[in-house]
Amino acid sequence: MATNPSAGAERKPRDQARGGRDRSDRRDRRDSTEERPEDDLIDKLVHINRVAKVVKGGRRFAFAALVVVGDGKGRVGFGTGKAREVPEAIRKATEQAKREMIRVPLRDGRTLHHDIKGHFGAGRVILRAAPPGTGIIAGGPMRAVFETVGVQDIVCKCTGTTNPYNMVKATFEALTQVRSPAQVAAVRGLKRSELTARRDGAQAAAVGE
Repeated sequence: MATNPSAGAERKPRDQARGGRDRSDRRDRRDSTEERPEDDLIDKLVHINRVAKVVKGGRRFAFAALVVVGDGKGRVGFGTGKAREVPEAIRKATEQAKREMIRVPLRDGRTLHHDIKGHFGAGRVILRAAPPGTGIIAGGPMRAVFETVGVQDIVCKCTGTTNPYNMVKATFEALTQVRSPAQVAAVRGLKRSELTARRDGAQAAAVGE
């Protein structure tokens, strides 16, 4: 059976050209992925707990990490991770925190819109909006949450347990209840200007009394 050598010669360069184009496309996609900027997130390690398990031949140690992650502009999340090594536990906690971030409305980008209370287990927290220049007046675990979310002026009090896990969860439970004037006006069927006018009038009446 006779073969046509010219057909094979023509097919080979075309296959090579197709393969070269595929490789170039893959290279372009890889380069675009590498050049993609990552989210500018702030992560803070709140607590590290070491646990020892007694086994035959000695003790086996493990570590649990509590991490808070935020963008400093109203988004924040927390996560926990367990592993045999500290870096691995922190990595797991950070990934979980990034997956479970929430949005918190801020007034002027520095404080909360109103006072709020939160609780989780035996932990009770009170969050109060503060005027400019107050700073973050809060305990260690709560301070990490507000620094990552972007709050600059706030006064907080934690009553009950001092467990960092319960304190952070109670703080997040309170932050999920924060509502901006626009959200409240939408629920009441009013305009934001009408809502703020009522608030200003009520404050003026209280001062006059």
